[in-house]
Amino acid sequence: MMKEDLIELSKIKYGLFSVDEWKLILAGIVTKKLDEFKLEDASKEEMRRKVSELLNKLVSDFEVRYREKKSQQLLGFIEGGLVSMMGAFEQIKEDIPELTEQILDFMNDPENKATLRRYLITKYVDRTSASIDYSMHDYIISHYDFMDRADAICGLNEKLDSLDHERRPYTISLLVLAALAMLYTLFIKGLSKTEYLILTLVSLFLLLTGLLLPMIELDARISAMSFTLFGEPVNFQDQVLYYRSKSILEVVRLLLTQGSFDLLAVGVLIFTFSVLFPLSKLIATMLYFYFPHRRSNRLIQFTVFKTGKWSMADVMVIAIFMAFIGFSGIITEQLTQVENITPNIDILTTNMSCLRIGFFAFTAFAVLSLLIAHRLQYEMKNGLNGERINKVVP
Repeated sequence: MMKEDLIELSKIKYGLFSVDEWKLILAGIVTKKLDEFKLEDASKEEMRRKVSELLNKLVSDFEVRYREKKSQQLLGFIEGGLVSMMGAFEQIKEDIPELTEQILDFMNDPENKATLRRYLITKYVDRTSASIDYSMHDYIISHYDFMDRADAICGLNEKLDSLDHERRPYTISLLVLAALAMLYTLFIKGLSKTEYLILTLVSLFLLLTGLLLPMIELDARISAMSFTLFGEPVNFQDQVLYYRSKSILEVVRLLLTQGSFDLLAVGVLIFTFSVLFPLSKLIATMLYFYFPHRRSNRLIQFTVFKTGKWSMADVMVIAIFMAFIGFSGIITEQLTQVENITPNIDILTTNMSCLRIGFFAFTAFAVLSLLIAHRLQYEMKNGLNGERINKVVP
């Protein structure tokens, strides 16, 4: 559940595809650019020249239009002549350098920059909106008592690392138990009914573990994406594109409830070869041990000794699971094309899919149950079971 919560907060809809995230980025860029804007030395001299040229042009154009308008009337002609005699336009042109300095000082004024920044952010950034459901996002942050999403992601990663560290001894113990059971089945001669019972119970434990715990974790994400926007670097980290962590039983339930015939057929096949066959084999083995008069039953004999060749169906189950991972290559290829089209974008995708404990437990069950069946068949065929296999359990 904690991993699911972490994945929810890391989804791309809250990062690269989030309008709110882009608003923060753009607001930061606007603020930084305006704060960095300062006319000095060569840039100030160049700006002074351009402002001065602009003011001279504006005054000259206005003078031309003024004279043309006044020349069309007698009083206007006289007024224009008086203006020329007084040298009003020449006086304005003489004051242009001073006006230029005032404009440059206005542009460098921190208060004016702050006013412009607020205007740009209010006018263009704040008015940008999109509908994003933050209910689950906010619930997770409040549930774990974090300040914000970044704090929650960091904190959940630390908690998961701690849980993985605590879980590791149990995982190792499970695999050691499976290995010891296999070695015991292979090398100990003349197994008794009690020993067969214990090995069968170990197989049942491995089967249940393999069925109930996640087998494969599908995790495709953009681990890093960086580009330059208005001269400023923009980075996105760990943008989750797709995540699923399902056990065999969860996948079967999902397939059976989709309503599609093809998915229903796949669900039935997985359930048959991964649940019904293994359980029936364990039950038949127990009946074979404790009910000698049932050993001649063809169904029990078939289930115990002849279903070994059906174990290859387990490979089909794993192949079906692995087929779900293939999509990550498509995602990587498509994002690489985007990277090639725009050279300023660097995209690093990663497929963090991995095998989970359910896979190893299920595989260990398949191997151990096959060894038990072959060992039992070998002893019965060669008469090595004798009194031990028929001995009453103490």
